[in-house]
Amino acid sequence: MPPARSPYRPRKTPRQQRAWQTRRRIEEAAARVFAQHGYASGTTDRIAEEAGLSIGSLYQYFPNKDAILVVLVRAHLEQMTQTVTAILAEPRPLADWLPELTRALVRIHADDPRLHRVLFEQAPRPPELLSRFHQAENEAAAAVEWLLRADPDLTLTEPGRQARFVVATIESLIHRFIGNLPYLDAAELEREIVTMVTRYLRCHE
Repeated sequence: MPPARSPYRPRKTPRQQRAWQTRRRIEEAAARVFAQHGYASGTTDRIAEEAGLSIGSLYQYFPNKDAILVVLVRAHLEQMTQTVTAILAEPRPLADWLPELTRALVRIHADDPRLHRVLFEQAPRPPELLSRFHQAENEAAAAVEWLLRADPDLTLTEPGRQARFVVATIESLIHRFIGNLPYLDAAELEREIVTMVTRYLRCHE
């Protein structure tokens, strides 16, 4: 007896360009609906209407709204991973890569904070997605550790552990504050994170 299909997976993988375009329309419409209406009111009926499709057409691609959300979370995670990899690819001083990394990640989230709150706070986390999150976090921590060890101006006590604190601090503060504090804009959040992380690292030399 074949294993039950995960409710968080798309129904099929498109093979033709037209089908890929339709699936992309659904994903883009879902992003708009979740940003405007939130998770509870972001129904498949609303998503289908926003995409200009029948509900039956939507169900040909996705079994439910959670499956669409998981696809959106994966796309967000891969965007973050590619950004981190590109910025941390070459050895540079802390004062160069830390502001650039923080700015890039803040601006990815500030582009649509209401959507990212749904993705971060309410989207399901099936095991394979959690595994990918942990992998991405480990890769980011390893890249930061490499930069910290290569920086001649830093002599850290435990660069491996401190790299993990850096990654966790940047990630958690962005998710906590983007869209939640109207009096704190993106540029101010960037400066606060950079100041906090820099002082943390300097305290552990």
